[in-house]
Amino acid sequence: MTDFHSLGVSEAVSDLLAARGIAAPFQIQALVIPEALRGGDVLAKSPTGSGKTLAFAIPIVQRLNPSDRRPAALVLVPTRELCVQVTEEFALIAGDTVKVASVYGGVPLKAQAAEAKAAHVIVATPGRLQDLVDRGLLSLDAVRVLVLDEADRMLDMGFKPQVDRLVRKLRDDRQTMFFSATLDGEVGELARRYTHYPARFEGELPADRRSGEVDHRFVPVTADTKVSTLVELLREDERGLALVFVRTKAGADRLVEKLRRNDVDAIAIHGDKGQAQREQALSRFDSGKVRTLVATDVAARGLDVDDITHVINFDPPEEASSYTHRVGRTGRAGKGGIGITLVLPEQQADVSRVARLQGHVDTFAETGMKVAKPRVVYTSRRRGGRSKW
Repeated sequence: MTDFHSLGVSEAVSDLLAARGIAAPFQIQALVIPEALRGGDVLAKSPTGSGKTLAFAIPIVQRLNPSDRRPAALVLVPTRELCVQVTEEFALIAGDTVKVASVYGGVPLKAQAAEAKAAHVIVATPGRLQDLVDRGLLSLDAVRVLVLDEADRMLDMGFKPQVDRLVRKLRDDRQTMFFSATLDGEVGELARRYTHYPARFEGELPADRRSGEVDHRFVPVTADTKVSTLVELLREDERGLALVFVRTKAGADRLVEKLRRNDVDAIAIHGDKGQAQREQALSRFDSGKVRTLVATDVAARGLDVDDITHVINFDPPEEASSYTHRVGRTGRAGKGGIGITLVLPEQQADVSRVARLQGHVDTFAETGMKVAKPRVVYTSRRRGGRSKW
């Protein structure tokens, strides 16, 4: 069996991992760590939960020198929640010699900048980091290792302009490690621009983290019955934790109030909540003290809770990729789960198209709701290429 020491991991770091009960590397760690320790660029296609954080954290901690100019390594992530998670992973193996700082919105700028300037490793969301750099509160001149974690989500959330500006401020001879659930399309193009002759790897979820079977359901509702239908679903005896998605921040707060008036204990998480409020909400949800979490798409990114039995789209997702992201929060760690989408009459056509792209159009049709015809794009060859009509 492969162990960390055989991958080139130092005895000191291996001992810290062993103290956490981690004796053998996950697949993505075994693939990435040797190349990363050599200082080579890395492209890694790896899903959430595959162990990718340690795949880049271990080489960074091992290669950094306490006497290095600071900050020497930068990890960009899409959300505050993931920023905190990654920082905690680093701290568990960094020991007393490598300092790690988080940079994200919702906390005082100057105190955060002072902590970041003194750290060897910065874990940051692009928007807040760009703000610190633009204000002259932080310099990235000494950064020689760059990691982009969940790069596909950063693009989905519109962070590409900030990421581009930040990368342009880094030295050309840096090491770059790029982690994403997909390396196709725009993500792949970004990866090619940011890396130089990278080694490419693809990892899978460990067996005990792979998804169980998810039951996909579509429920027709009206404006008058939408909340009462949700209440009935949340009162089911056999459900565990339920994650309810809404479209807007104000909508999340309104829905929590409506649920509480119906004796359903719920808590909201969205971008207008302070970091302490968000962490408290996630803690109460993860522990089961509150069994219903109402969230917007952006706020739920980075959420990693294994015991979610129900994902309910109170407001349907507009795109198939959003549906995948949302419903993928259940059916984890080999357990089954249920994904439910509430559909108003005027939403039936759009939701049926999402269902078709996800392979659930037959399930949607069984409800008796109207199924929209597939969209057909006609192309015509003309001189100089193809044009759409």
